[in-house]
This record gives sequence, C-alpha cells and structure tokens, in this order.
Amino acid sequence: MLVLSADNPAKHRQQNPMKRIFIPILTAVLTITFLTGCAWQVGGDKKVTTMQPTTGQQLIDLQKAKDSGTITDPEYQAQKAKLLGSK
Repeated sequence: MLVLSADNPAKHRQQNPMKRIFIPILTAVLTITFLTGCAWQVGGDKKVTTMQPTTGQQLIDLQKAKDSGTITDPEYQAQKAKLLGSK
C-alpha cells in the first residue's frame, strides 16, 4: 500500500505489510474469543445452588412462628432443642 507523506506529497513510501495484517487478525481472534465465551455462558450447564439457612436464621424463623401463634411453646422448645442439638 502506498501512502503519501504529509511533508512531501510526491514522496511515496510503502507501509509495513505486517501492520496491514495485524489489525484484522487481532480483531478476528478477539471476536472469536468473545463469542466463544458468550456461547459457554448461554449454553453452559445450569448450576442450581441452594443455600441452607444458618442455625441463627432458623432460630429467628422459629421465634417468629411462636410469636405469631403458628406453633405452641412446647413445639418451639422441642424444635429449638432439635436445632441446637444437631449443630
């Protein structure tokens, strides 16, 4: 590729051929890498993660159930002992 110099319009110089092919190759590699990463995210395994509530959260929920009258005090004490005994 011939490029005119800004200093002297009559002076022609040839651009380095490595520069001409570097940008398109780099663009192609980056595009393929990006699309491959997207494909793995879109079509990849669906991992389902279930979080177990902590003992503290279970005790709070148990207290709320007792306070709302959903469970009786003896049921509360039994469930509380079960939770604290299993940990």
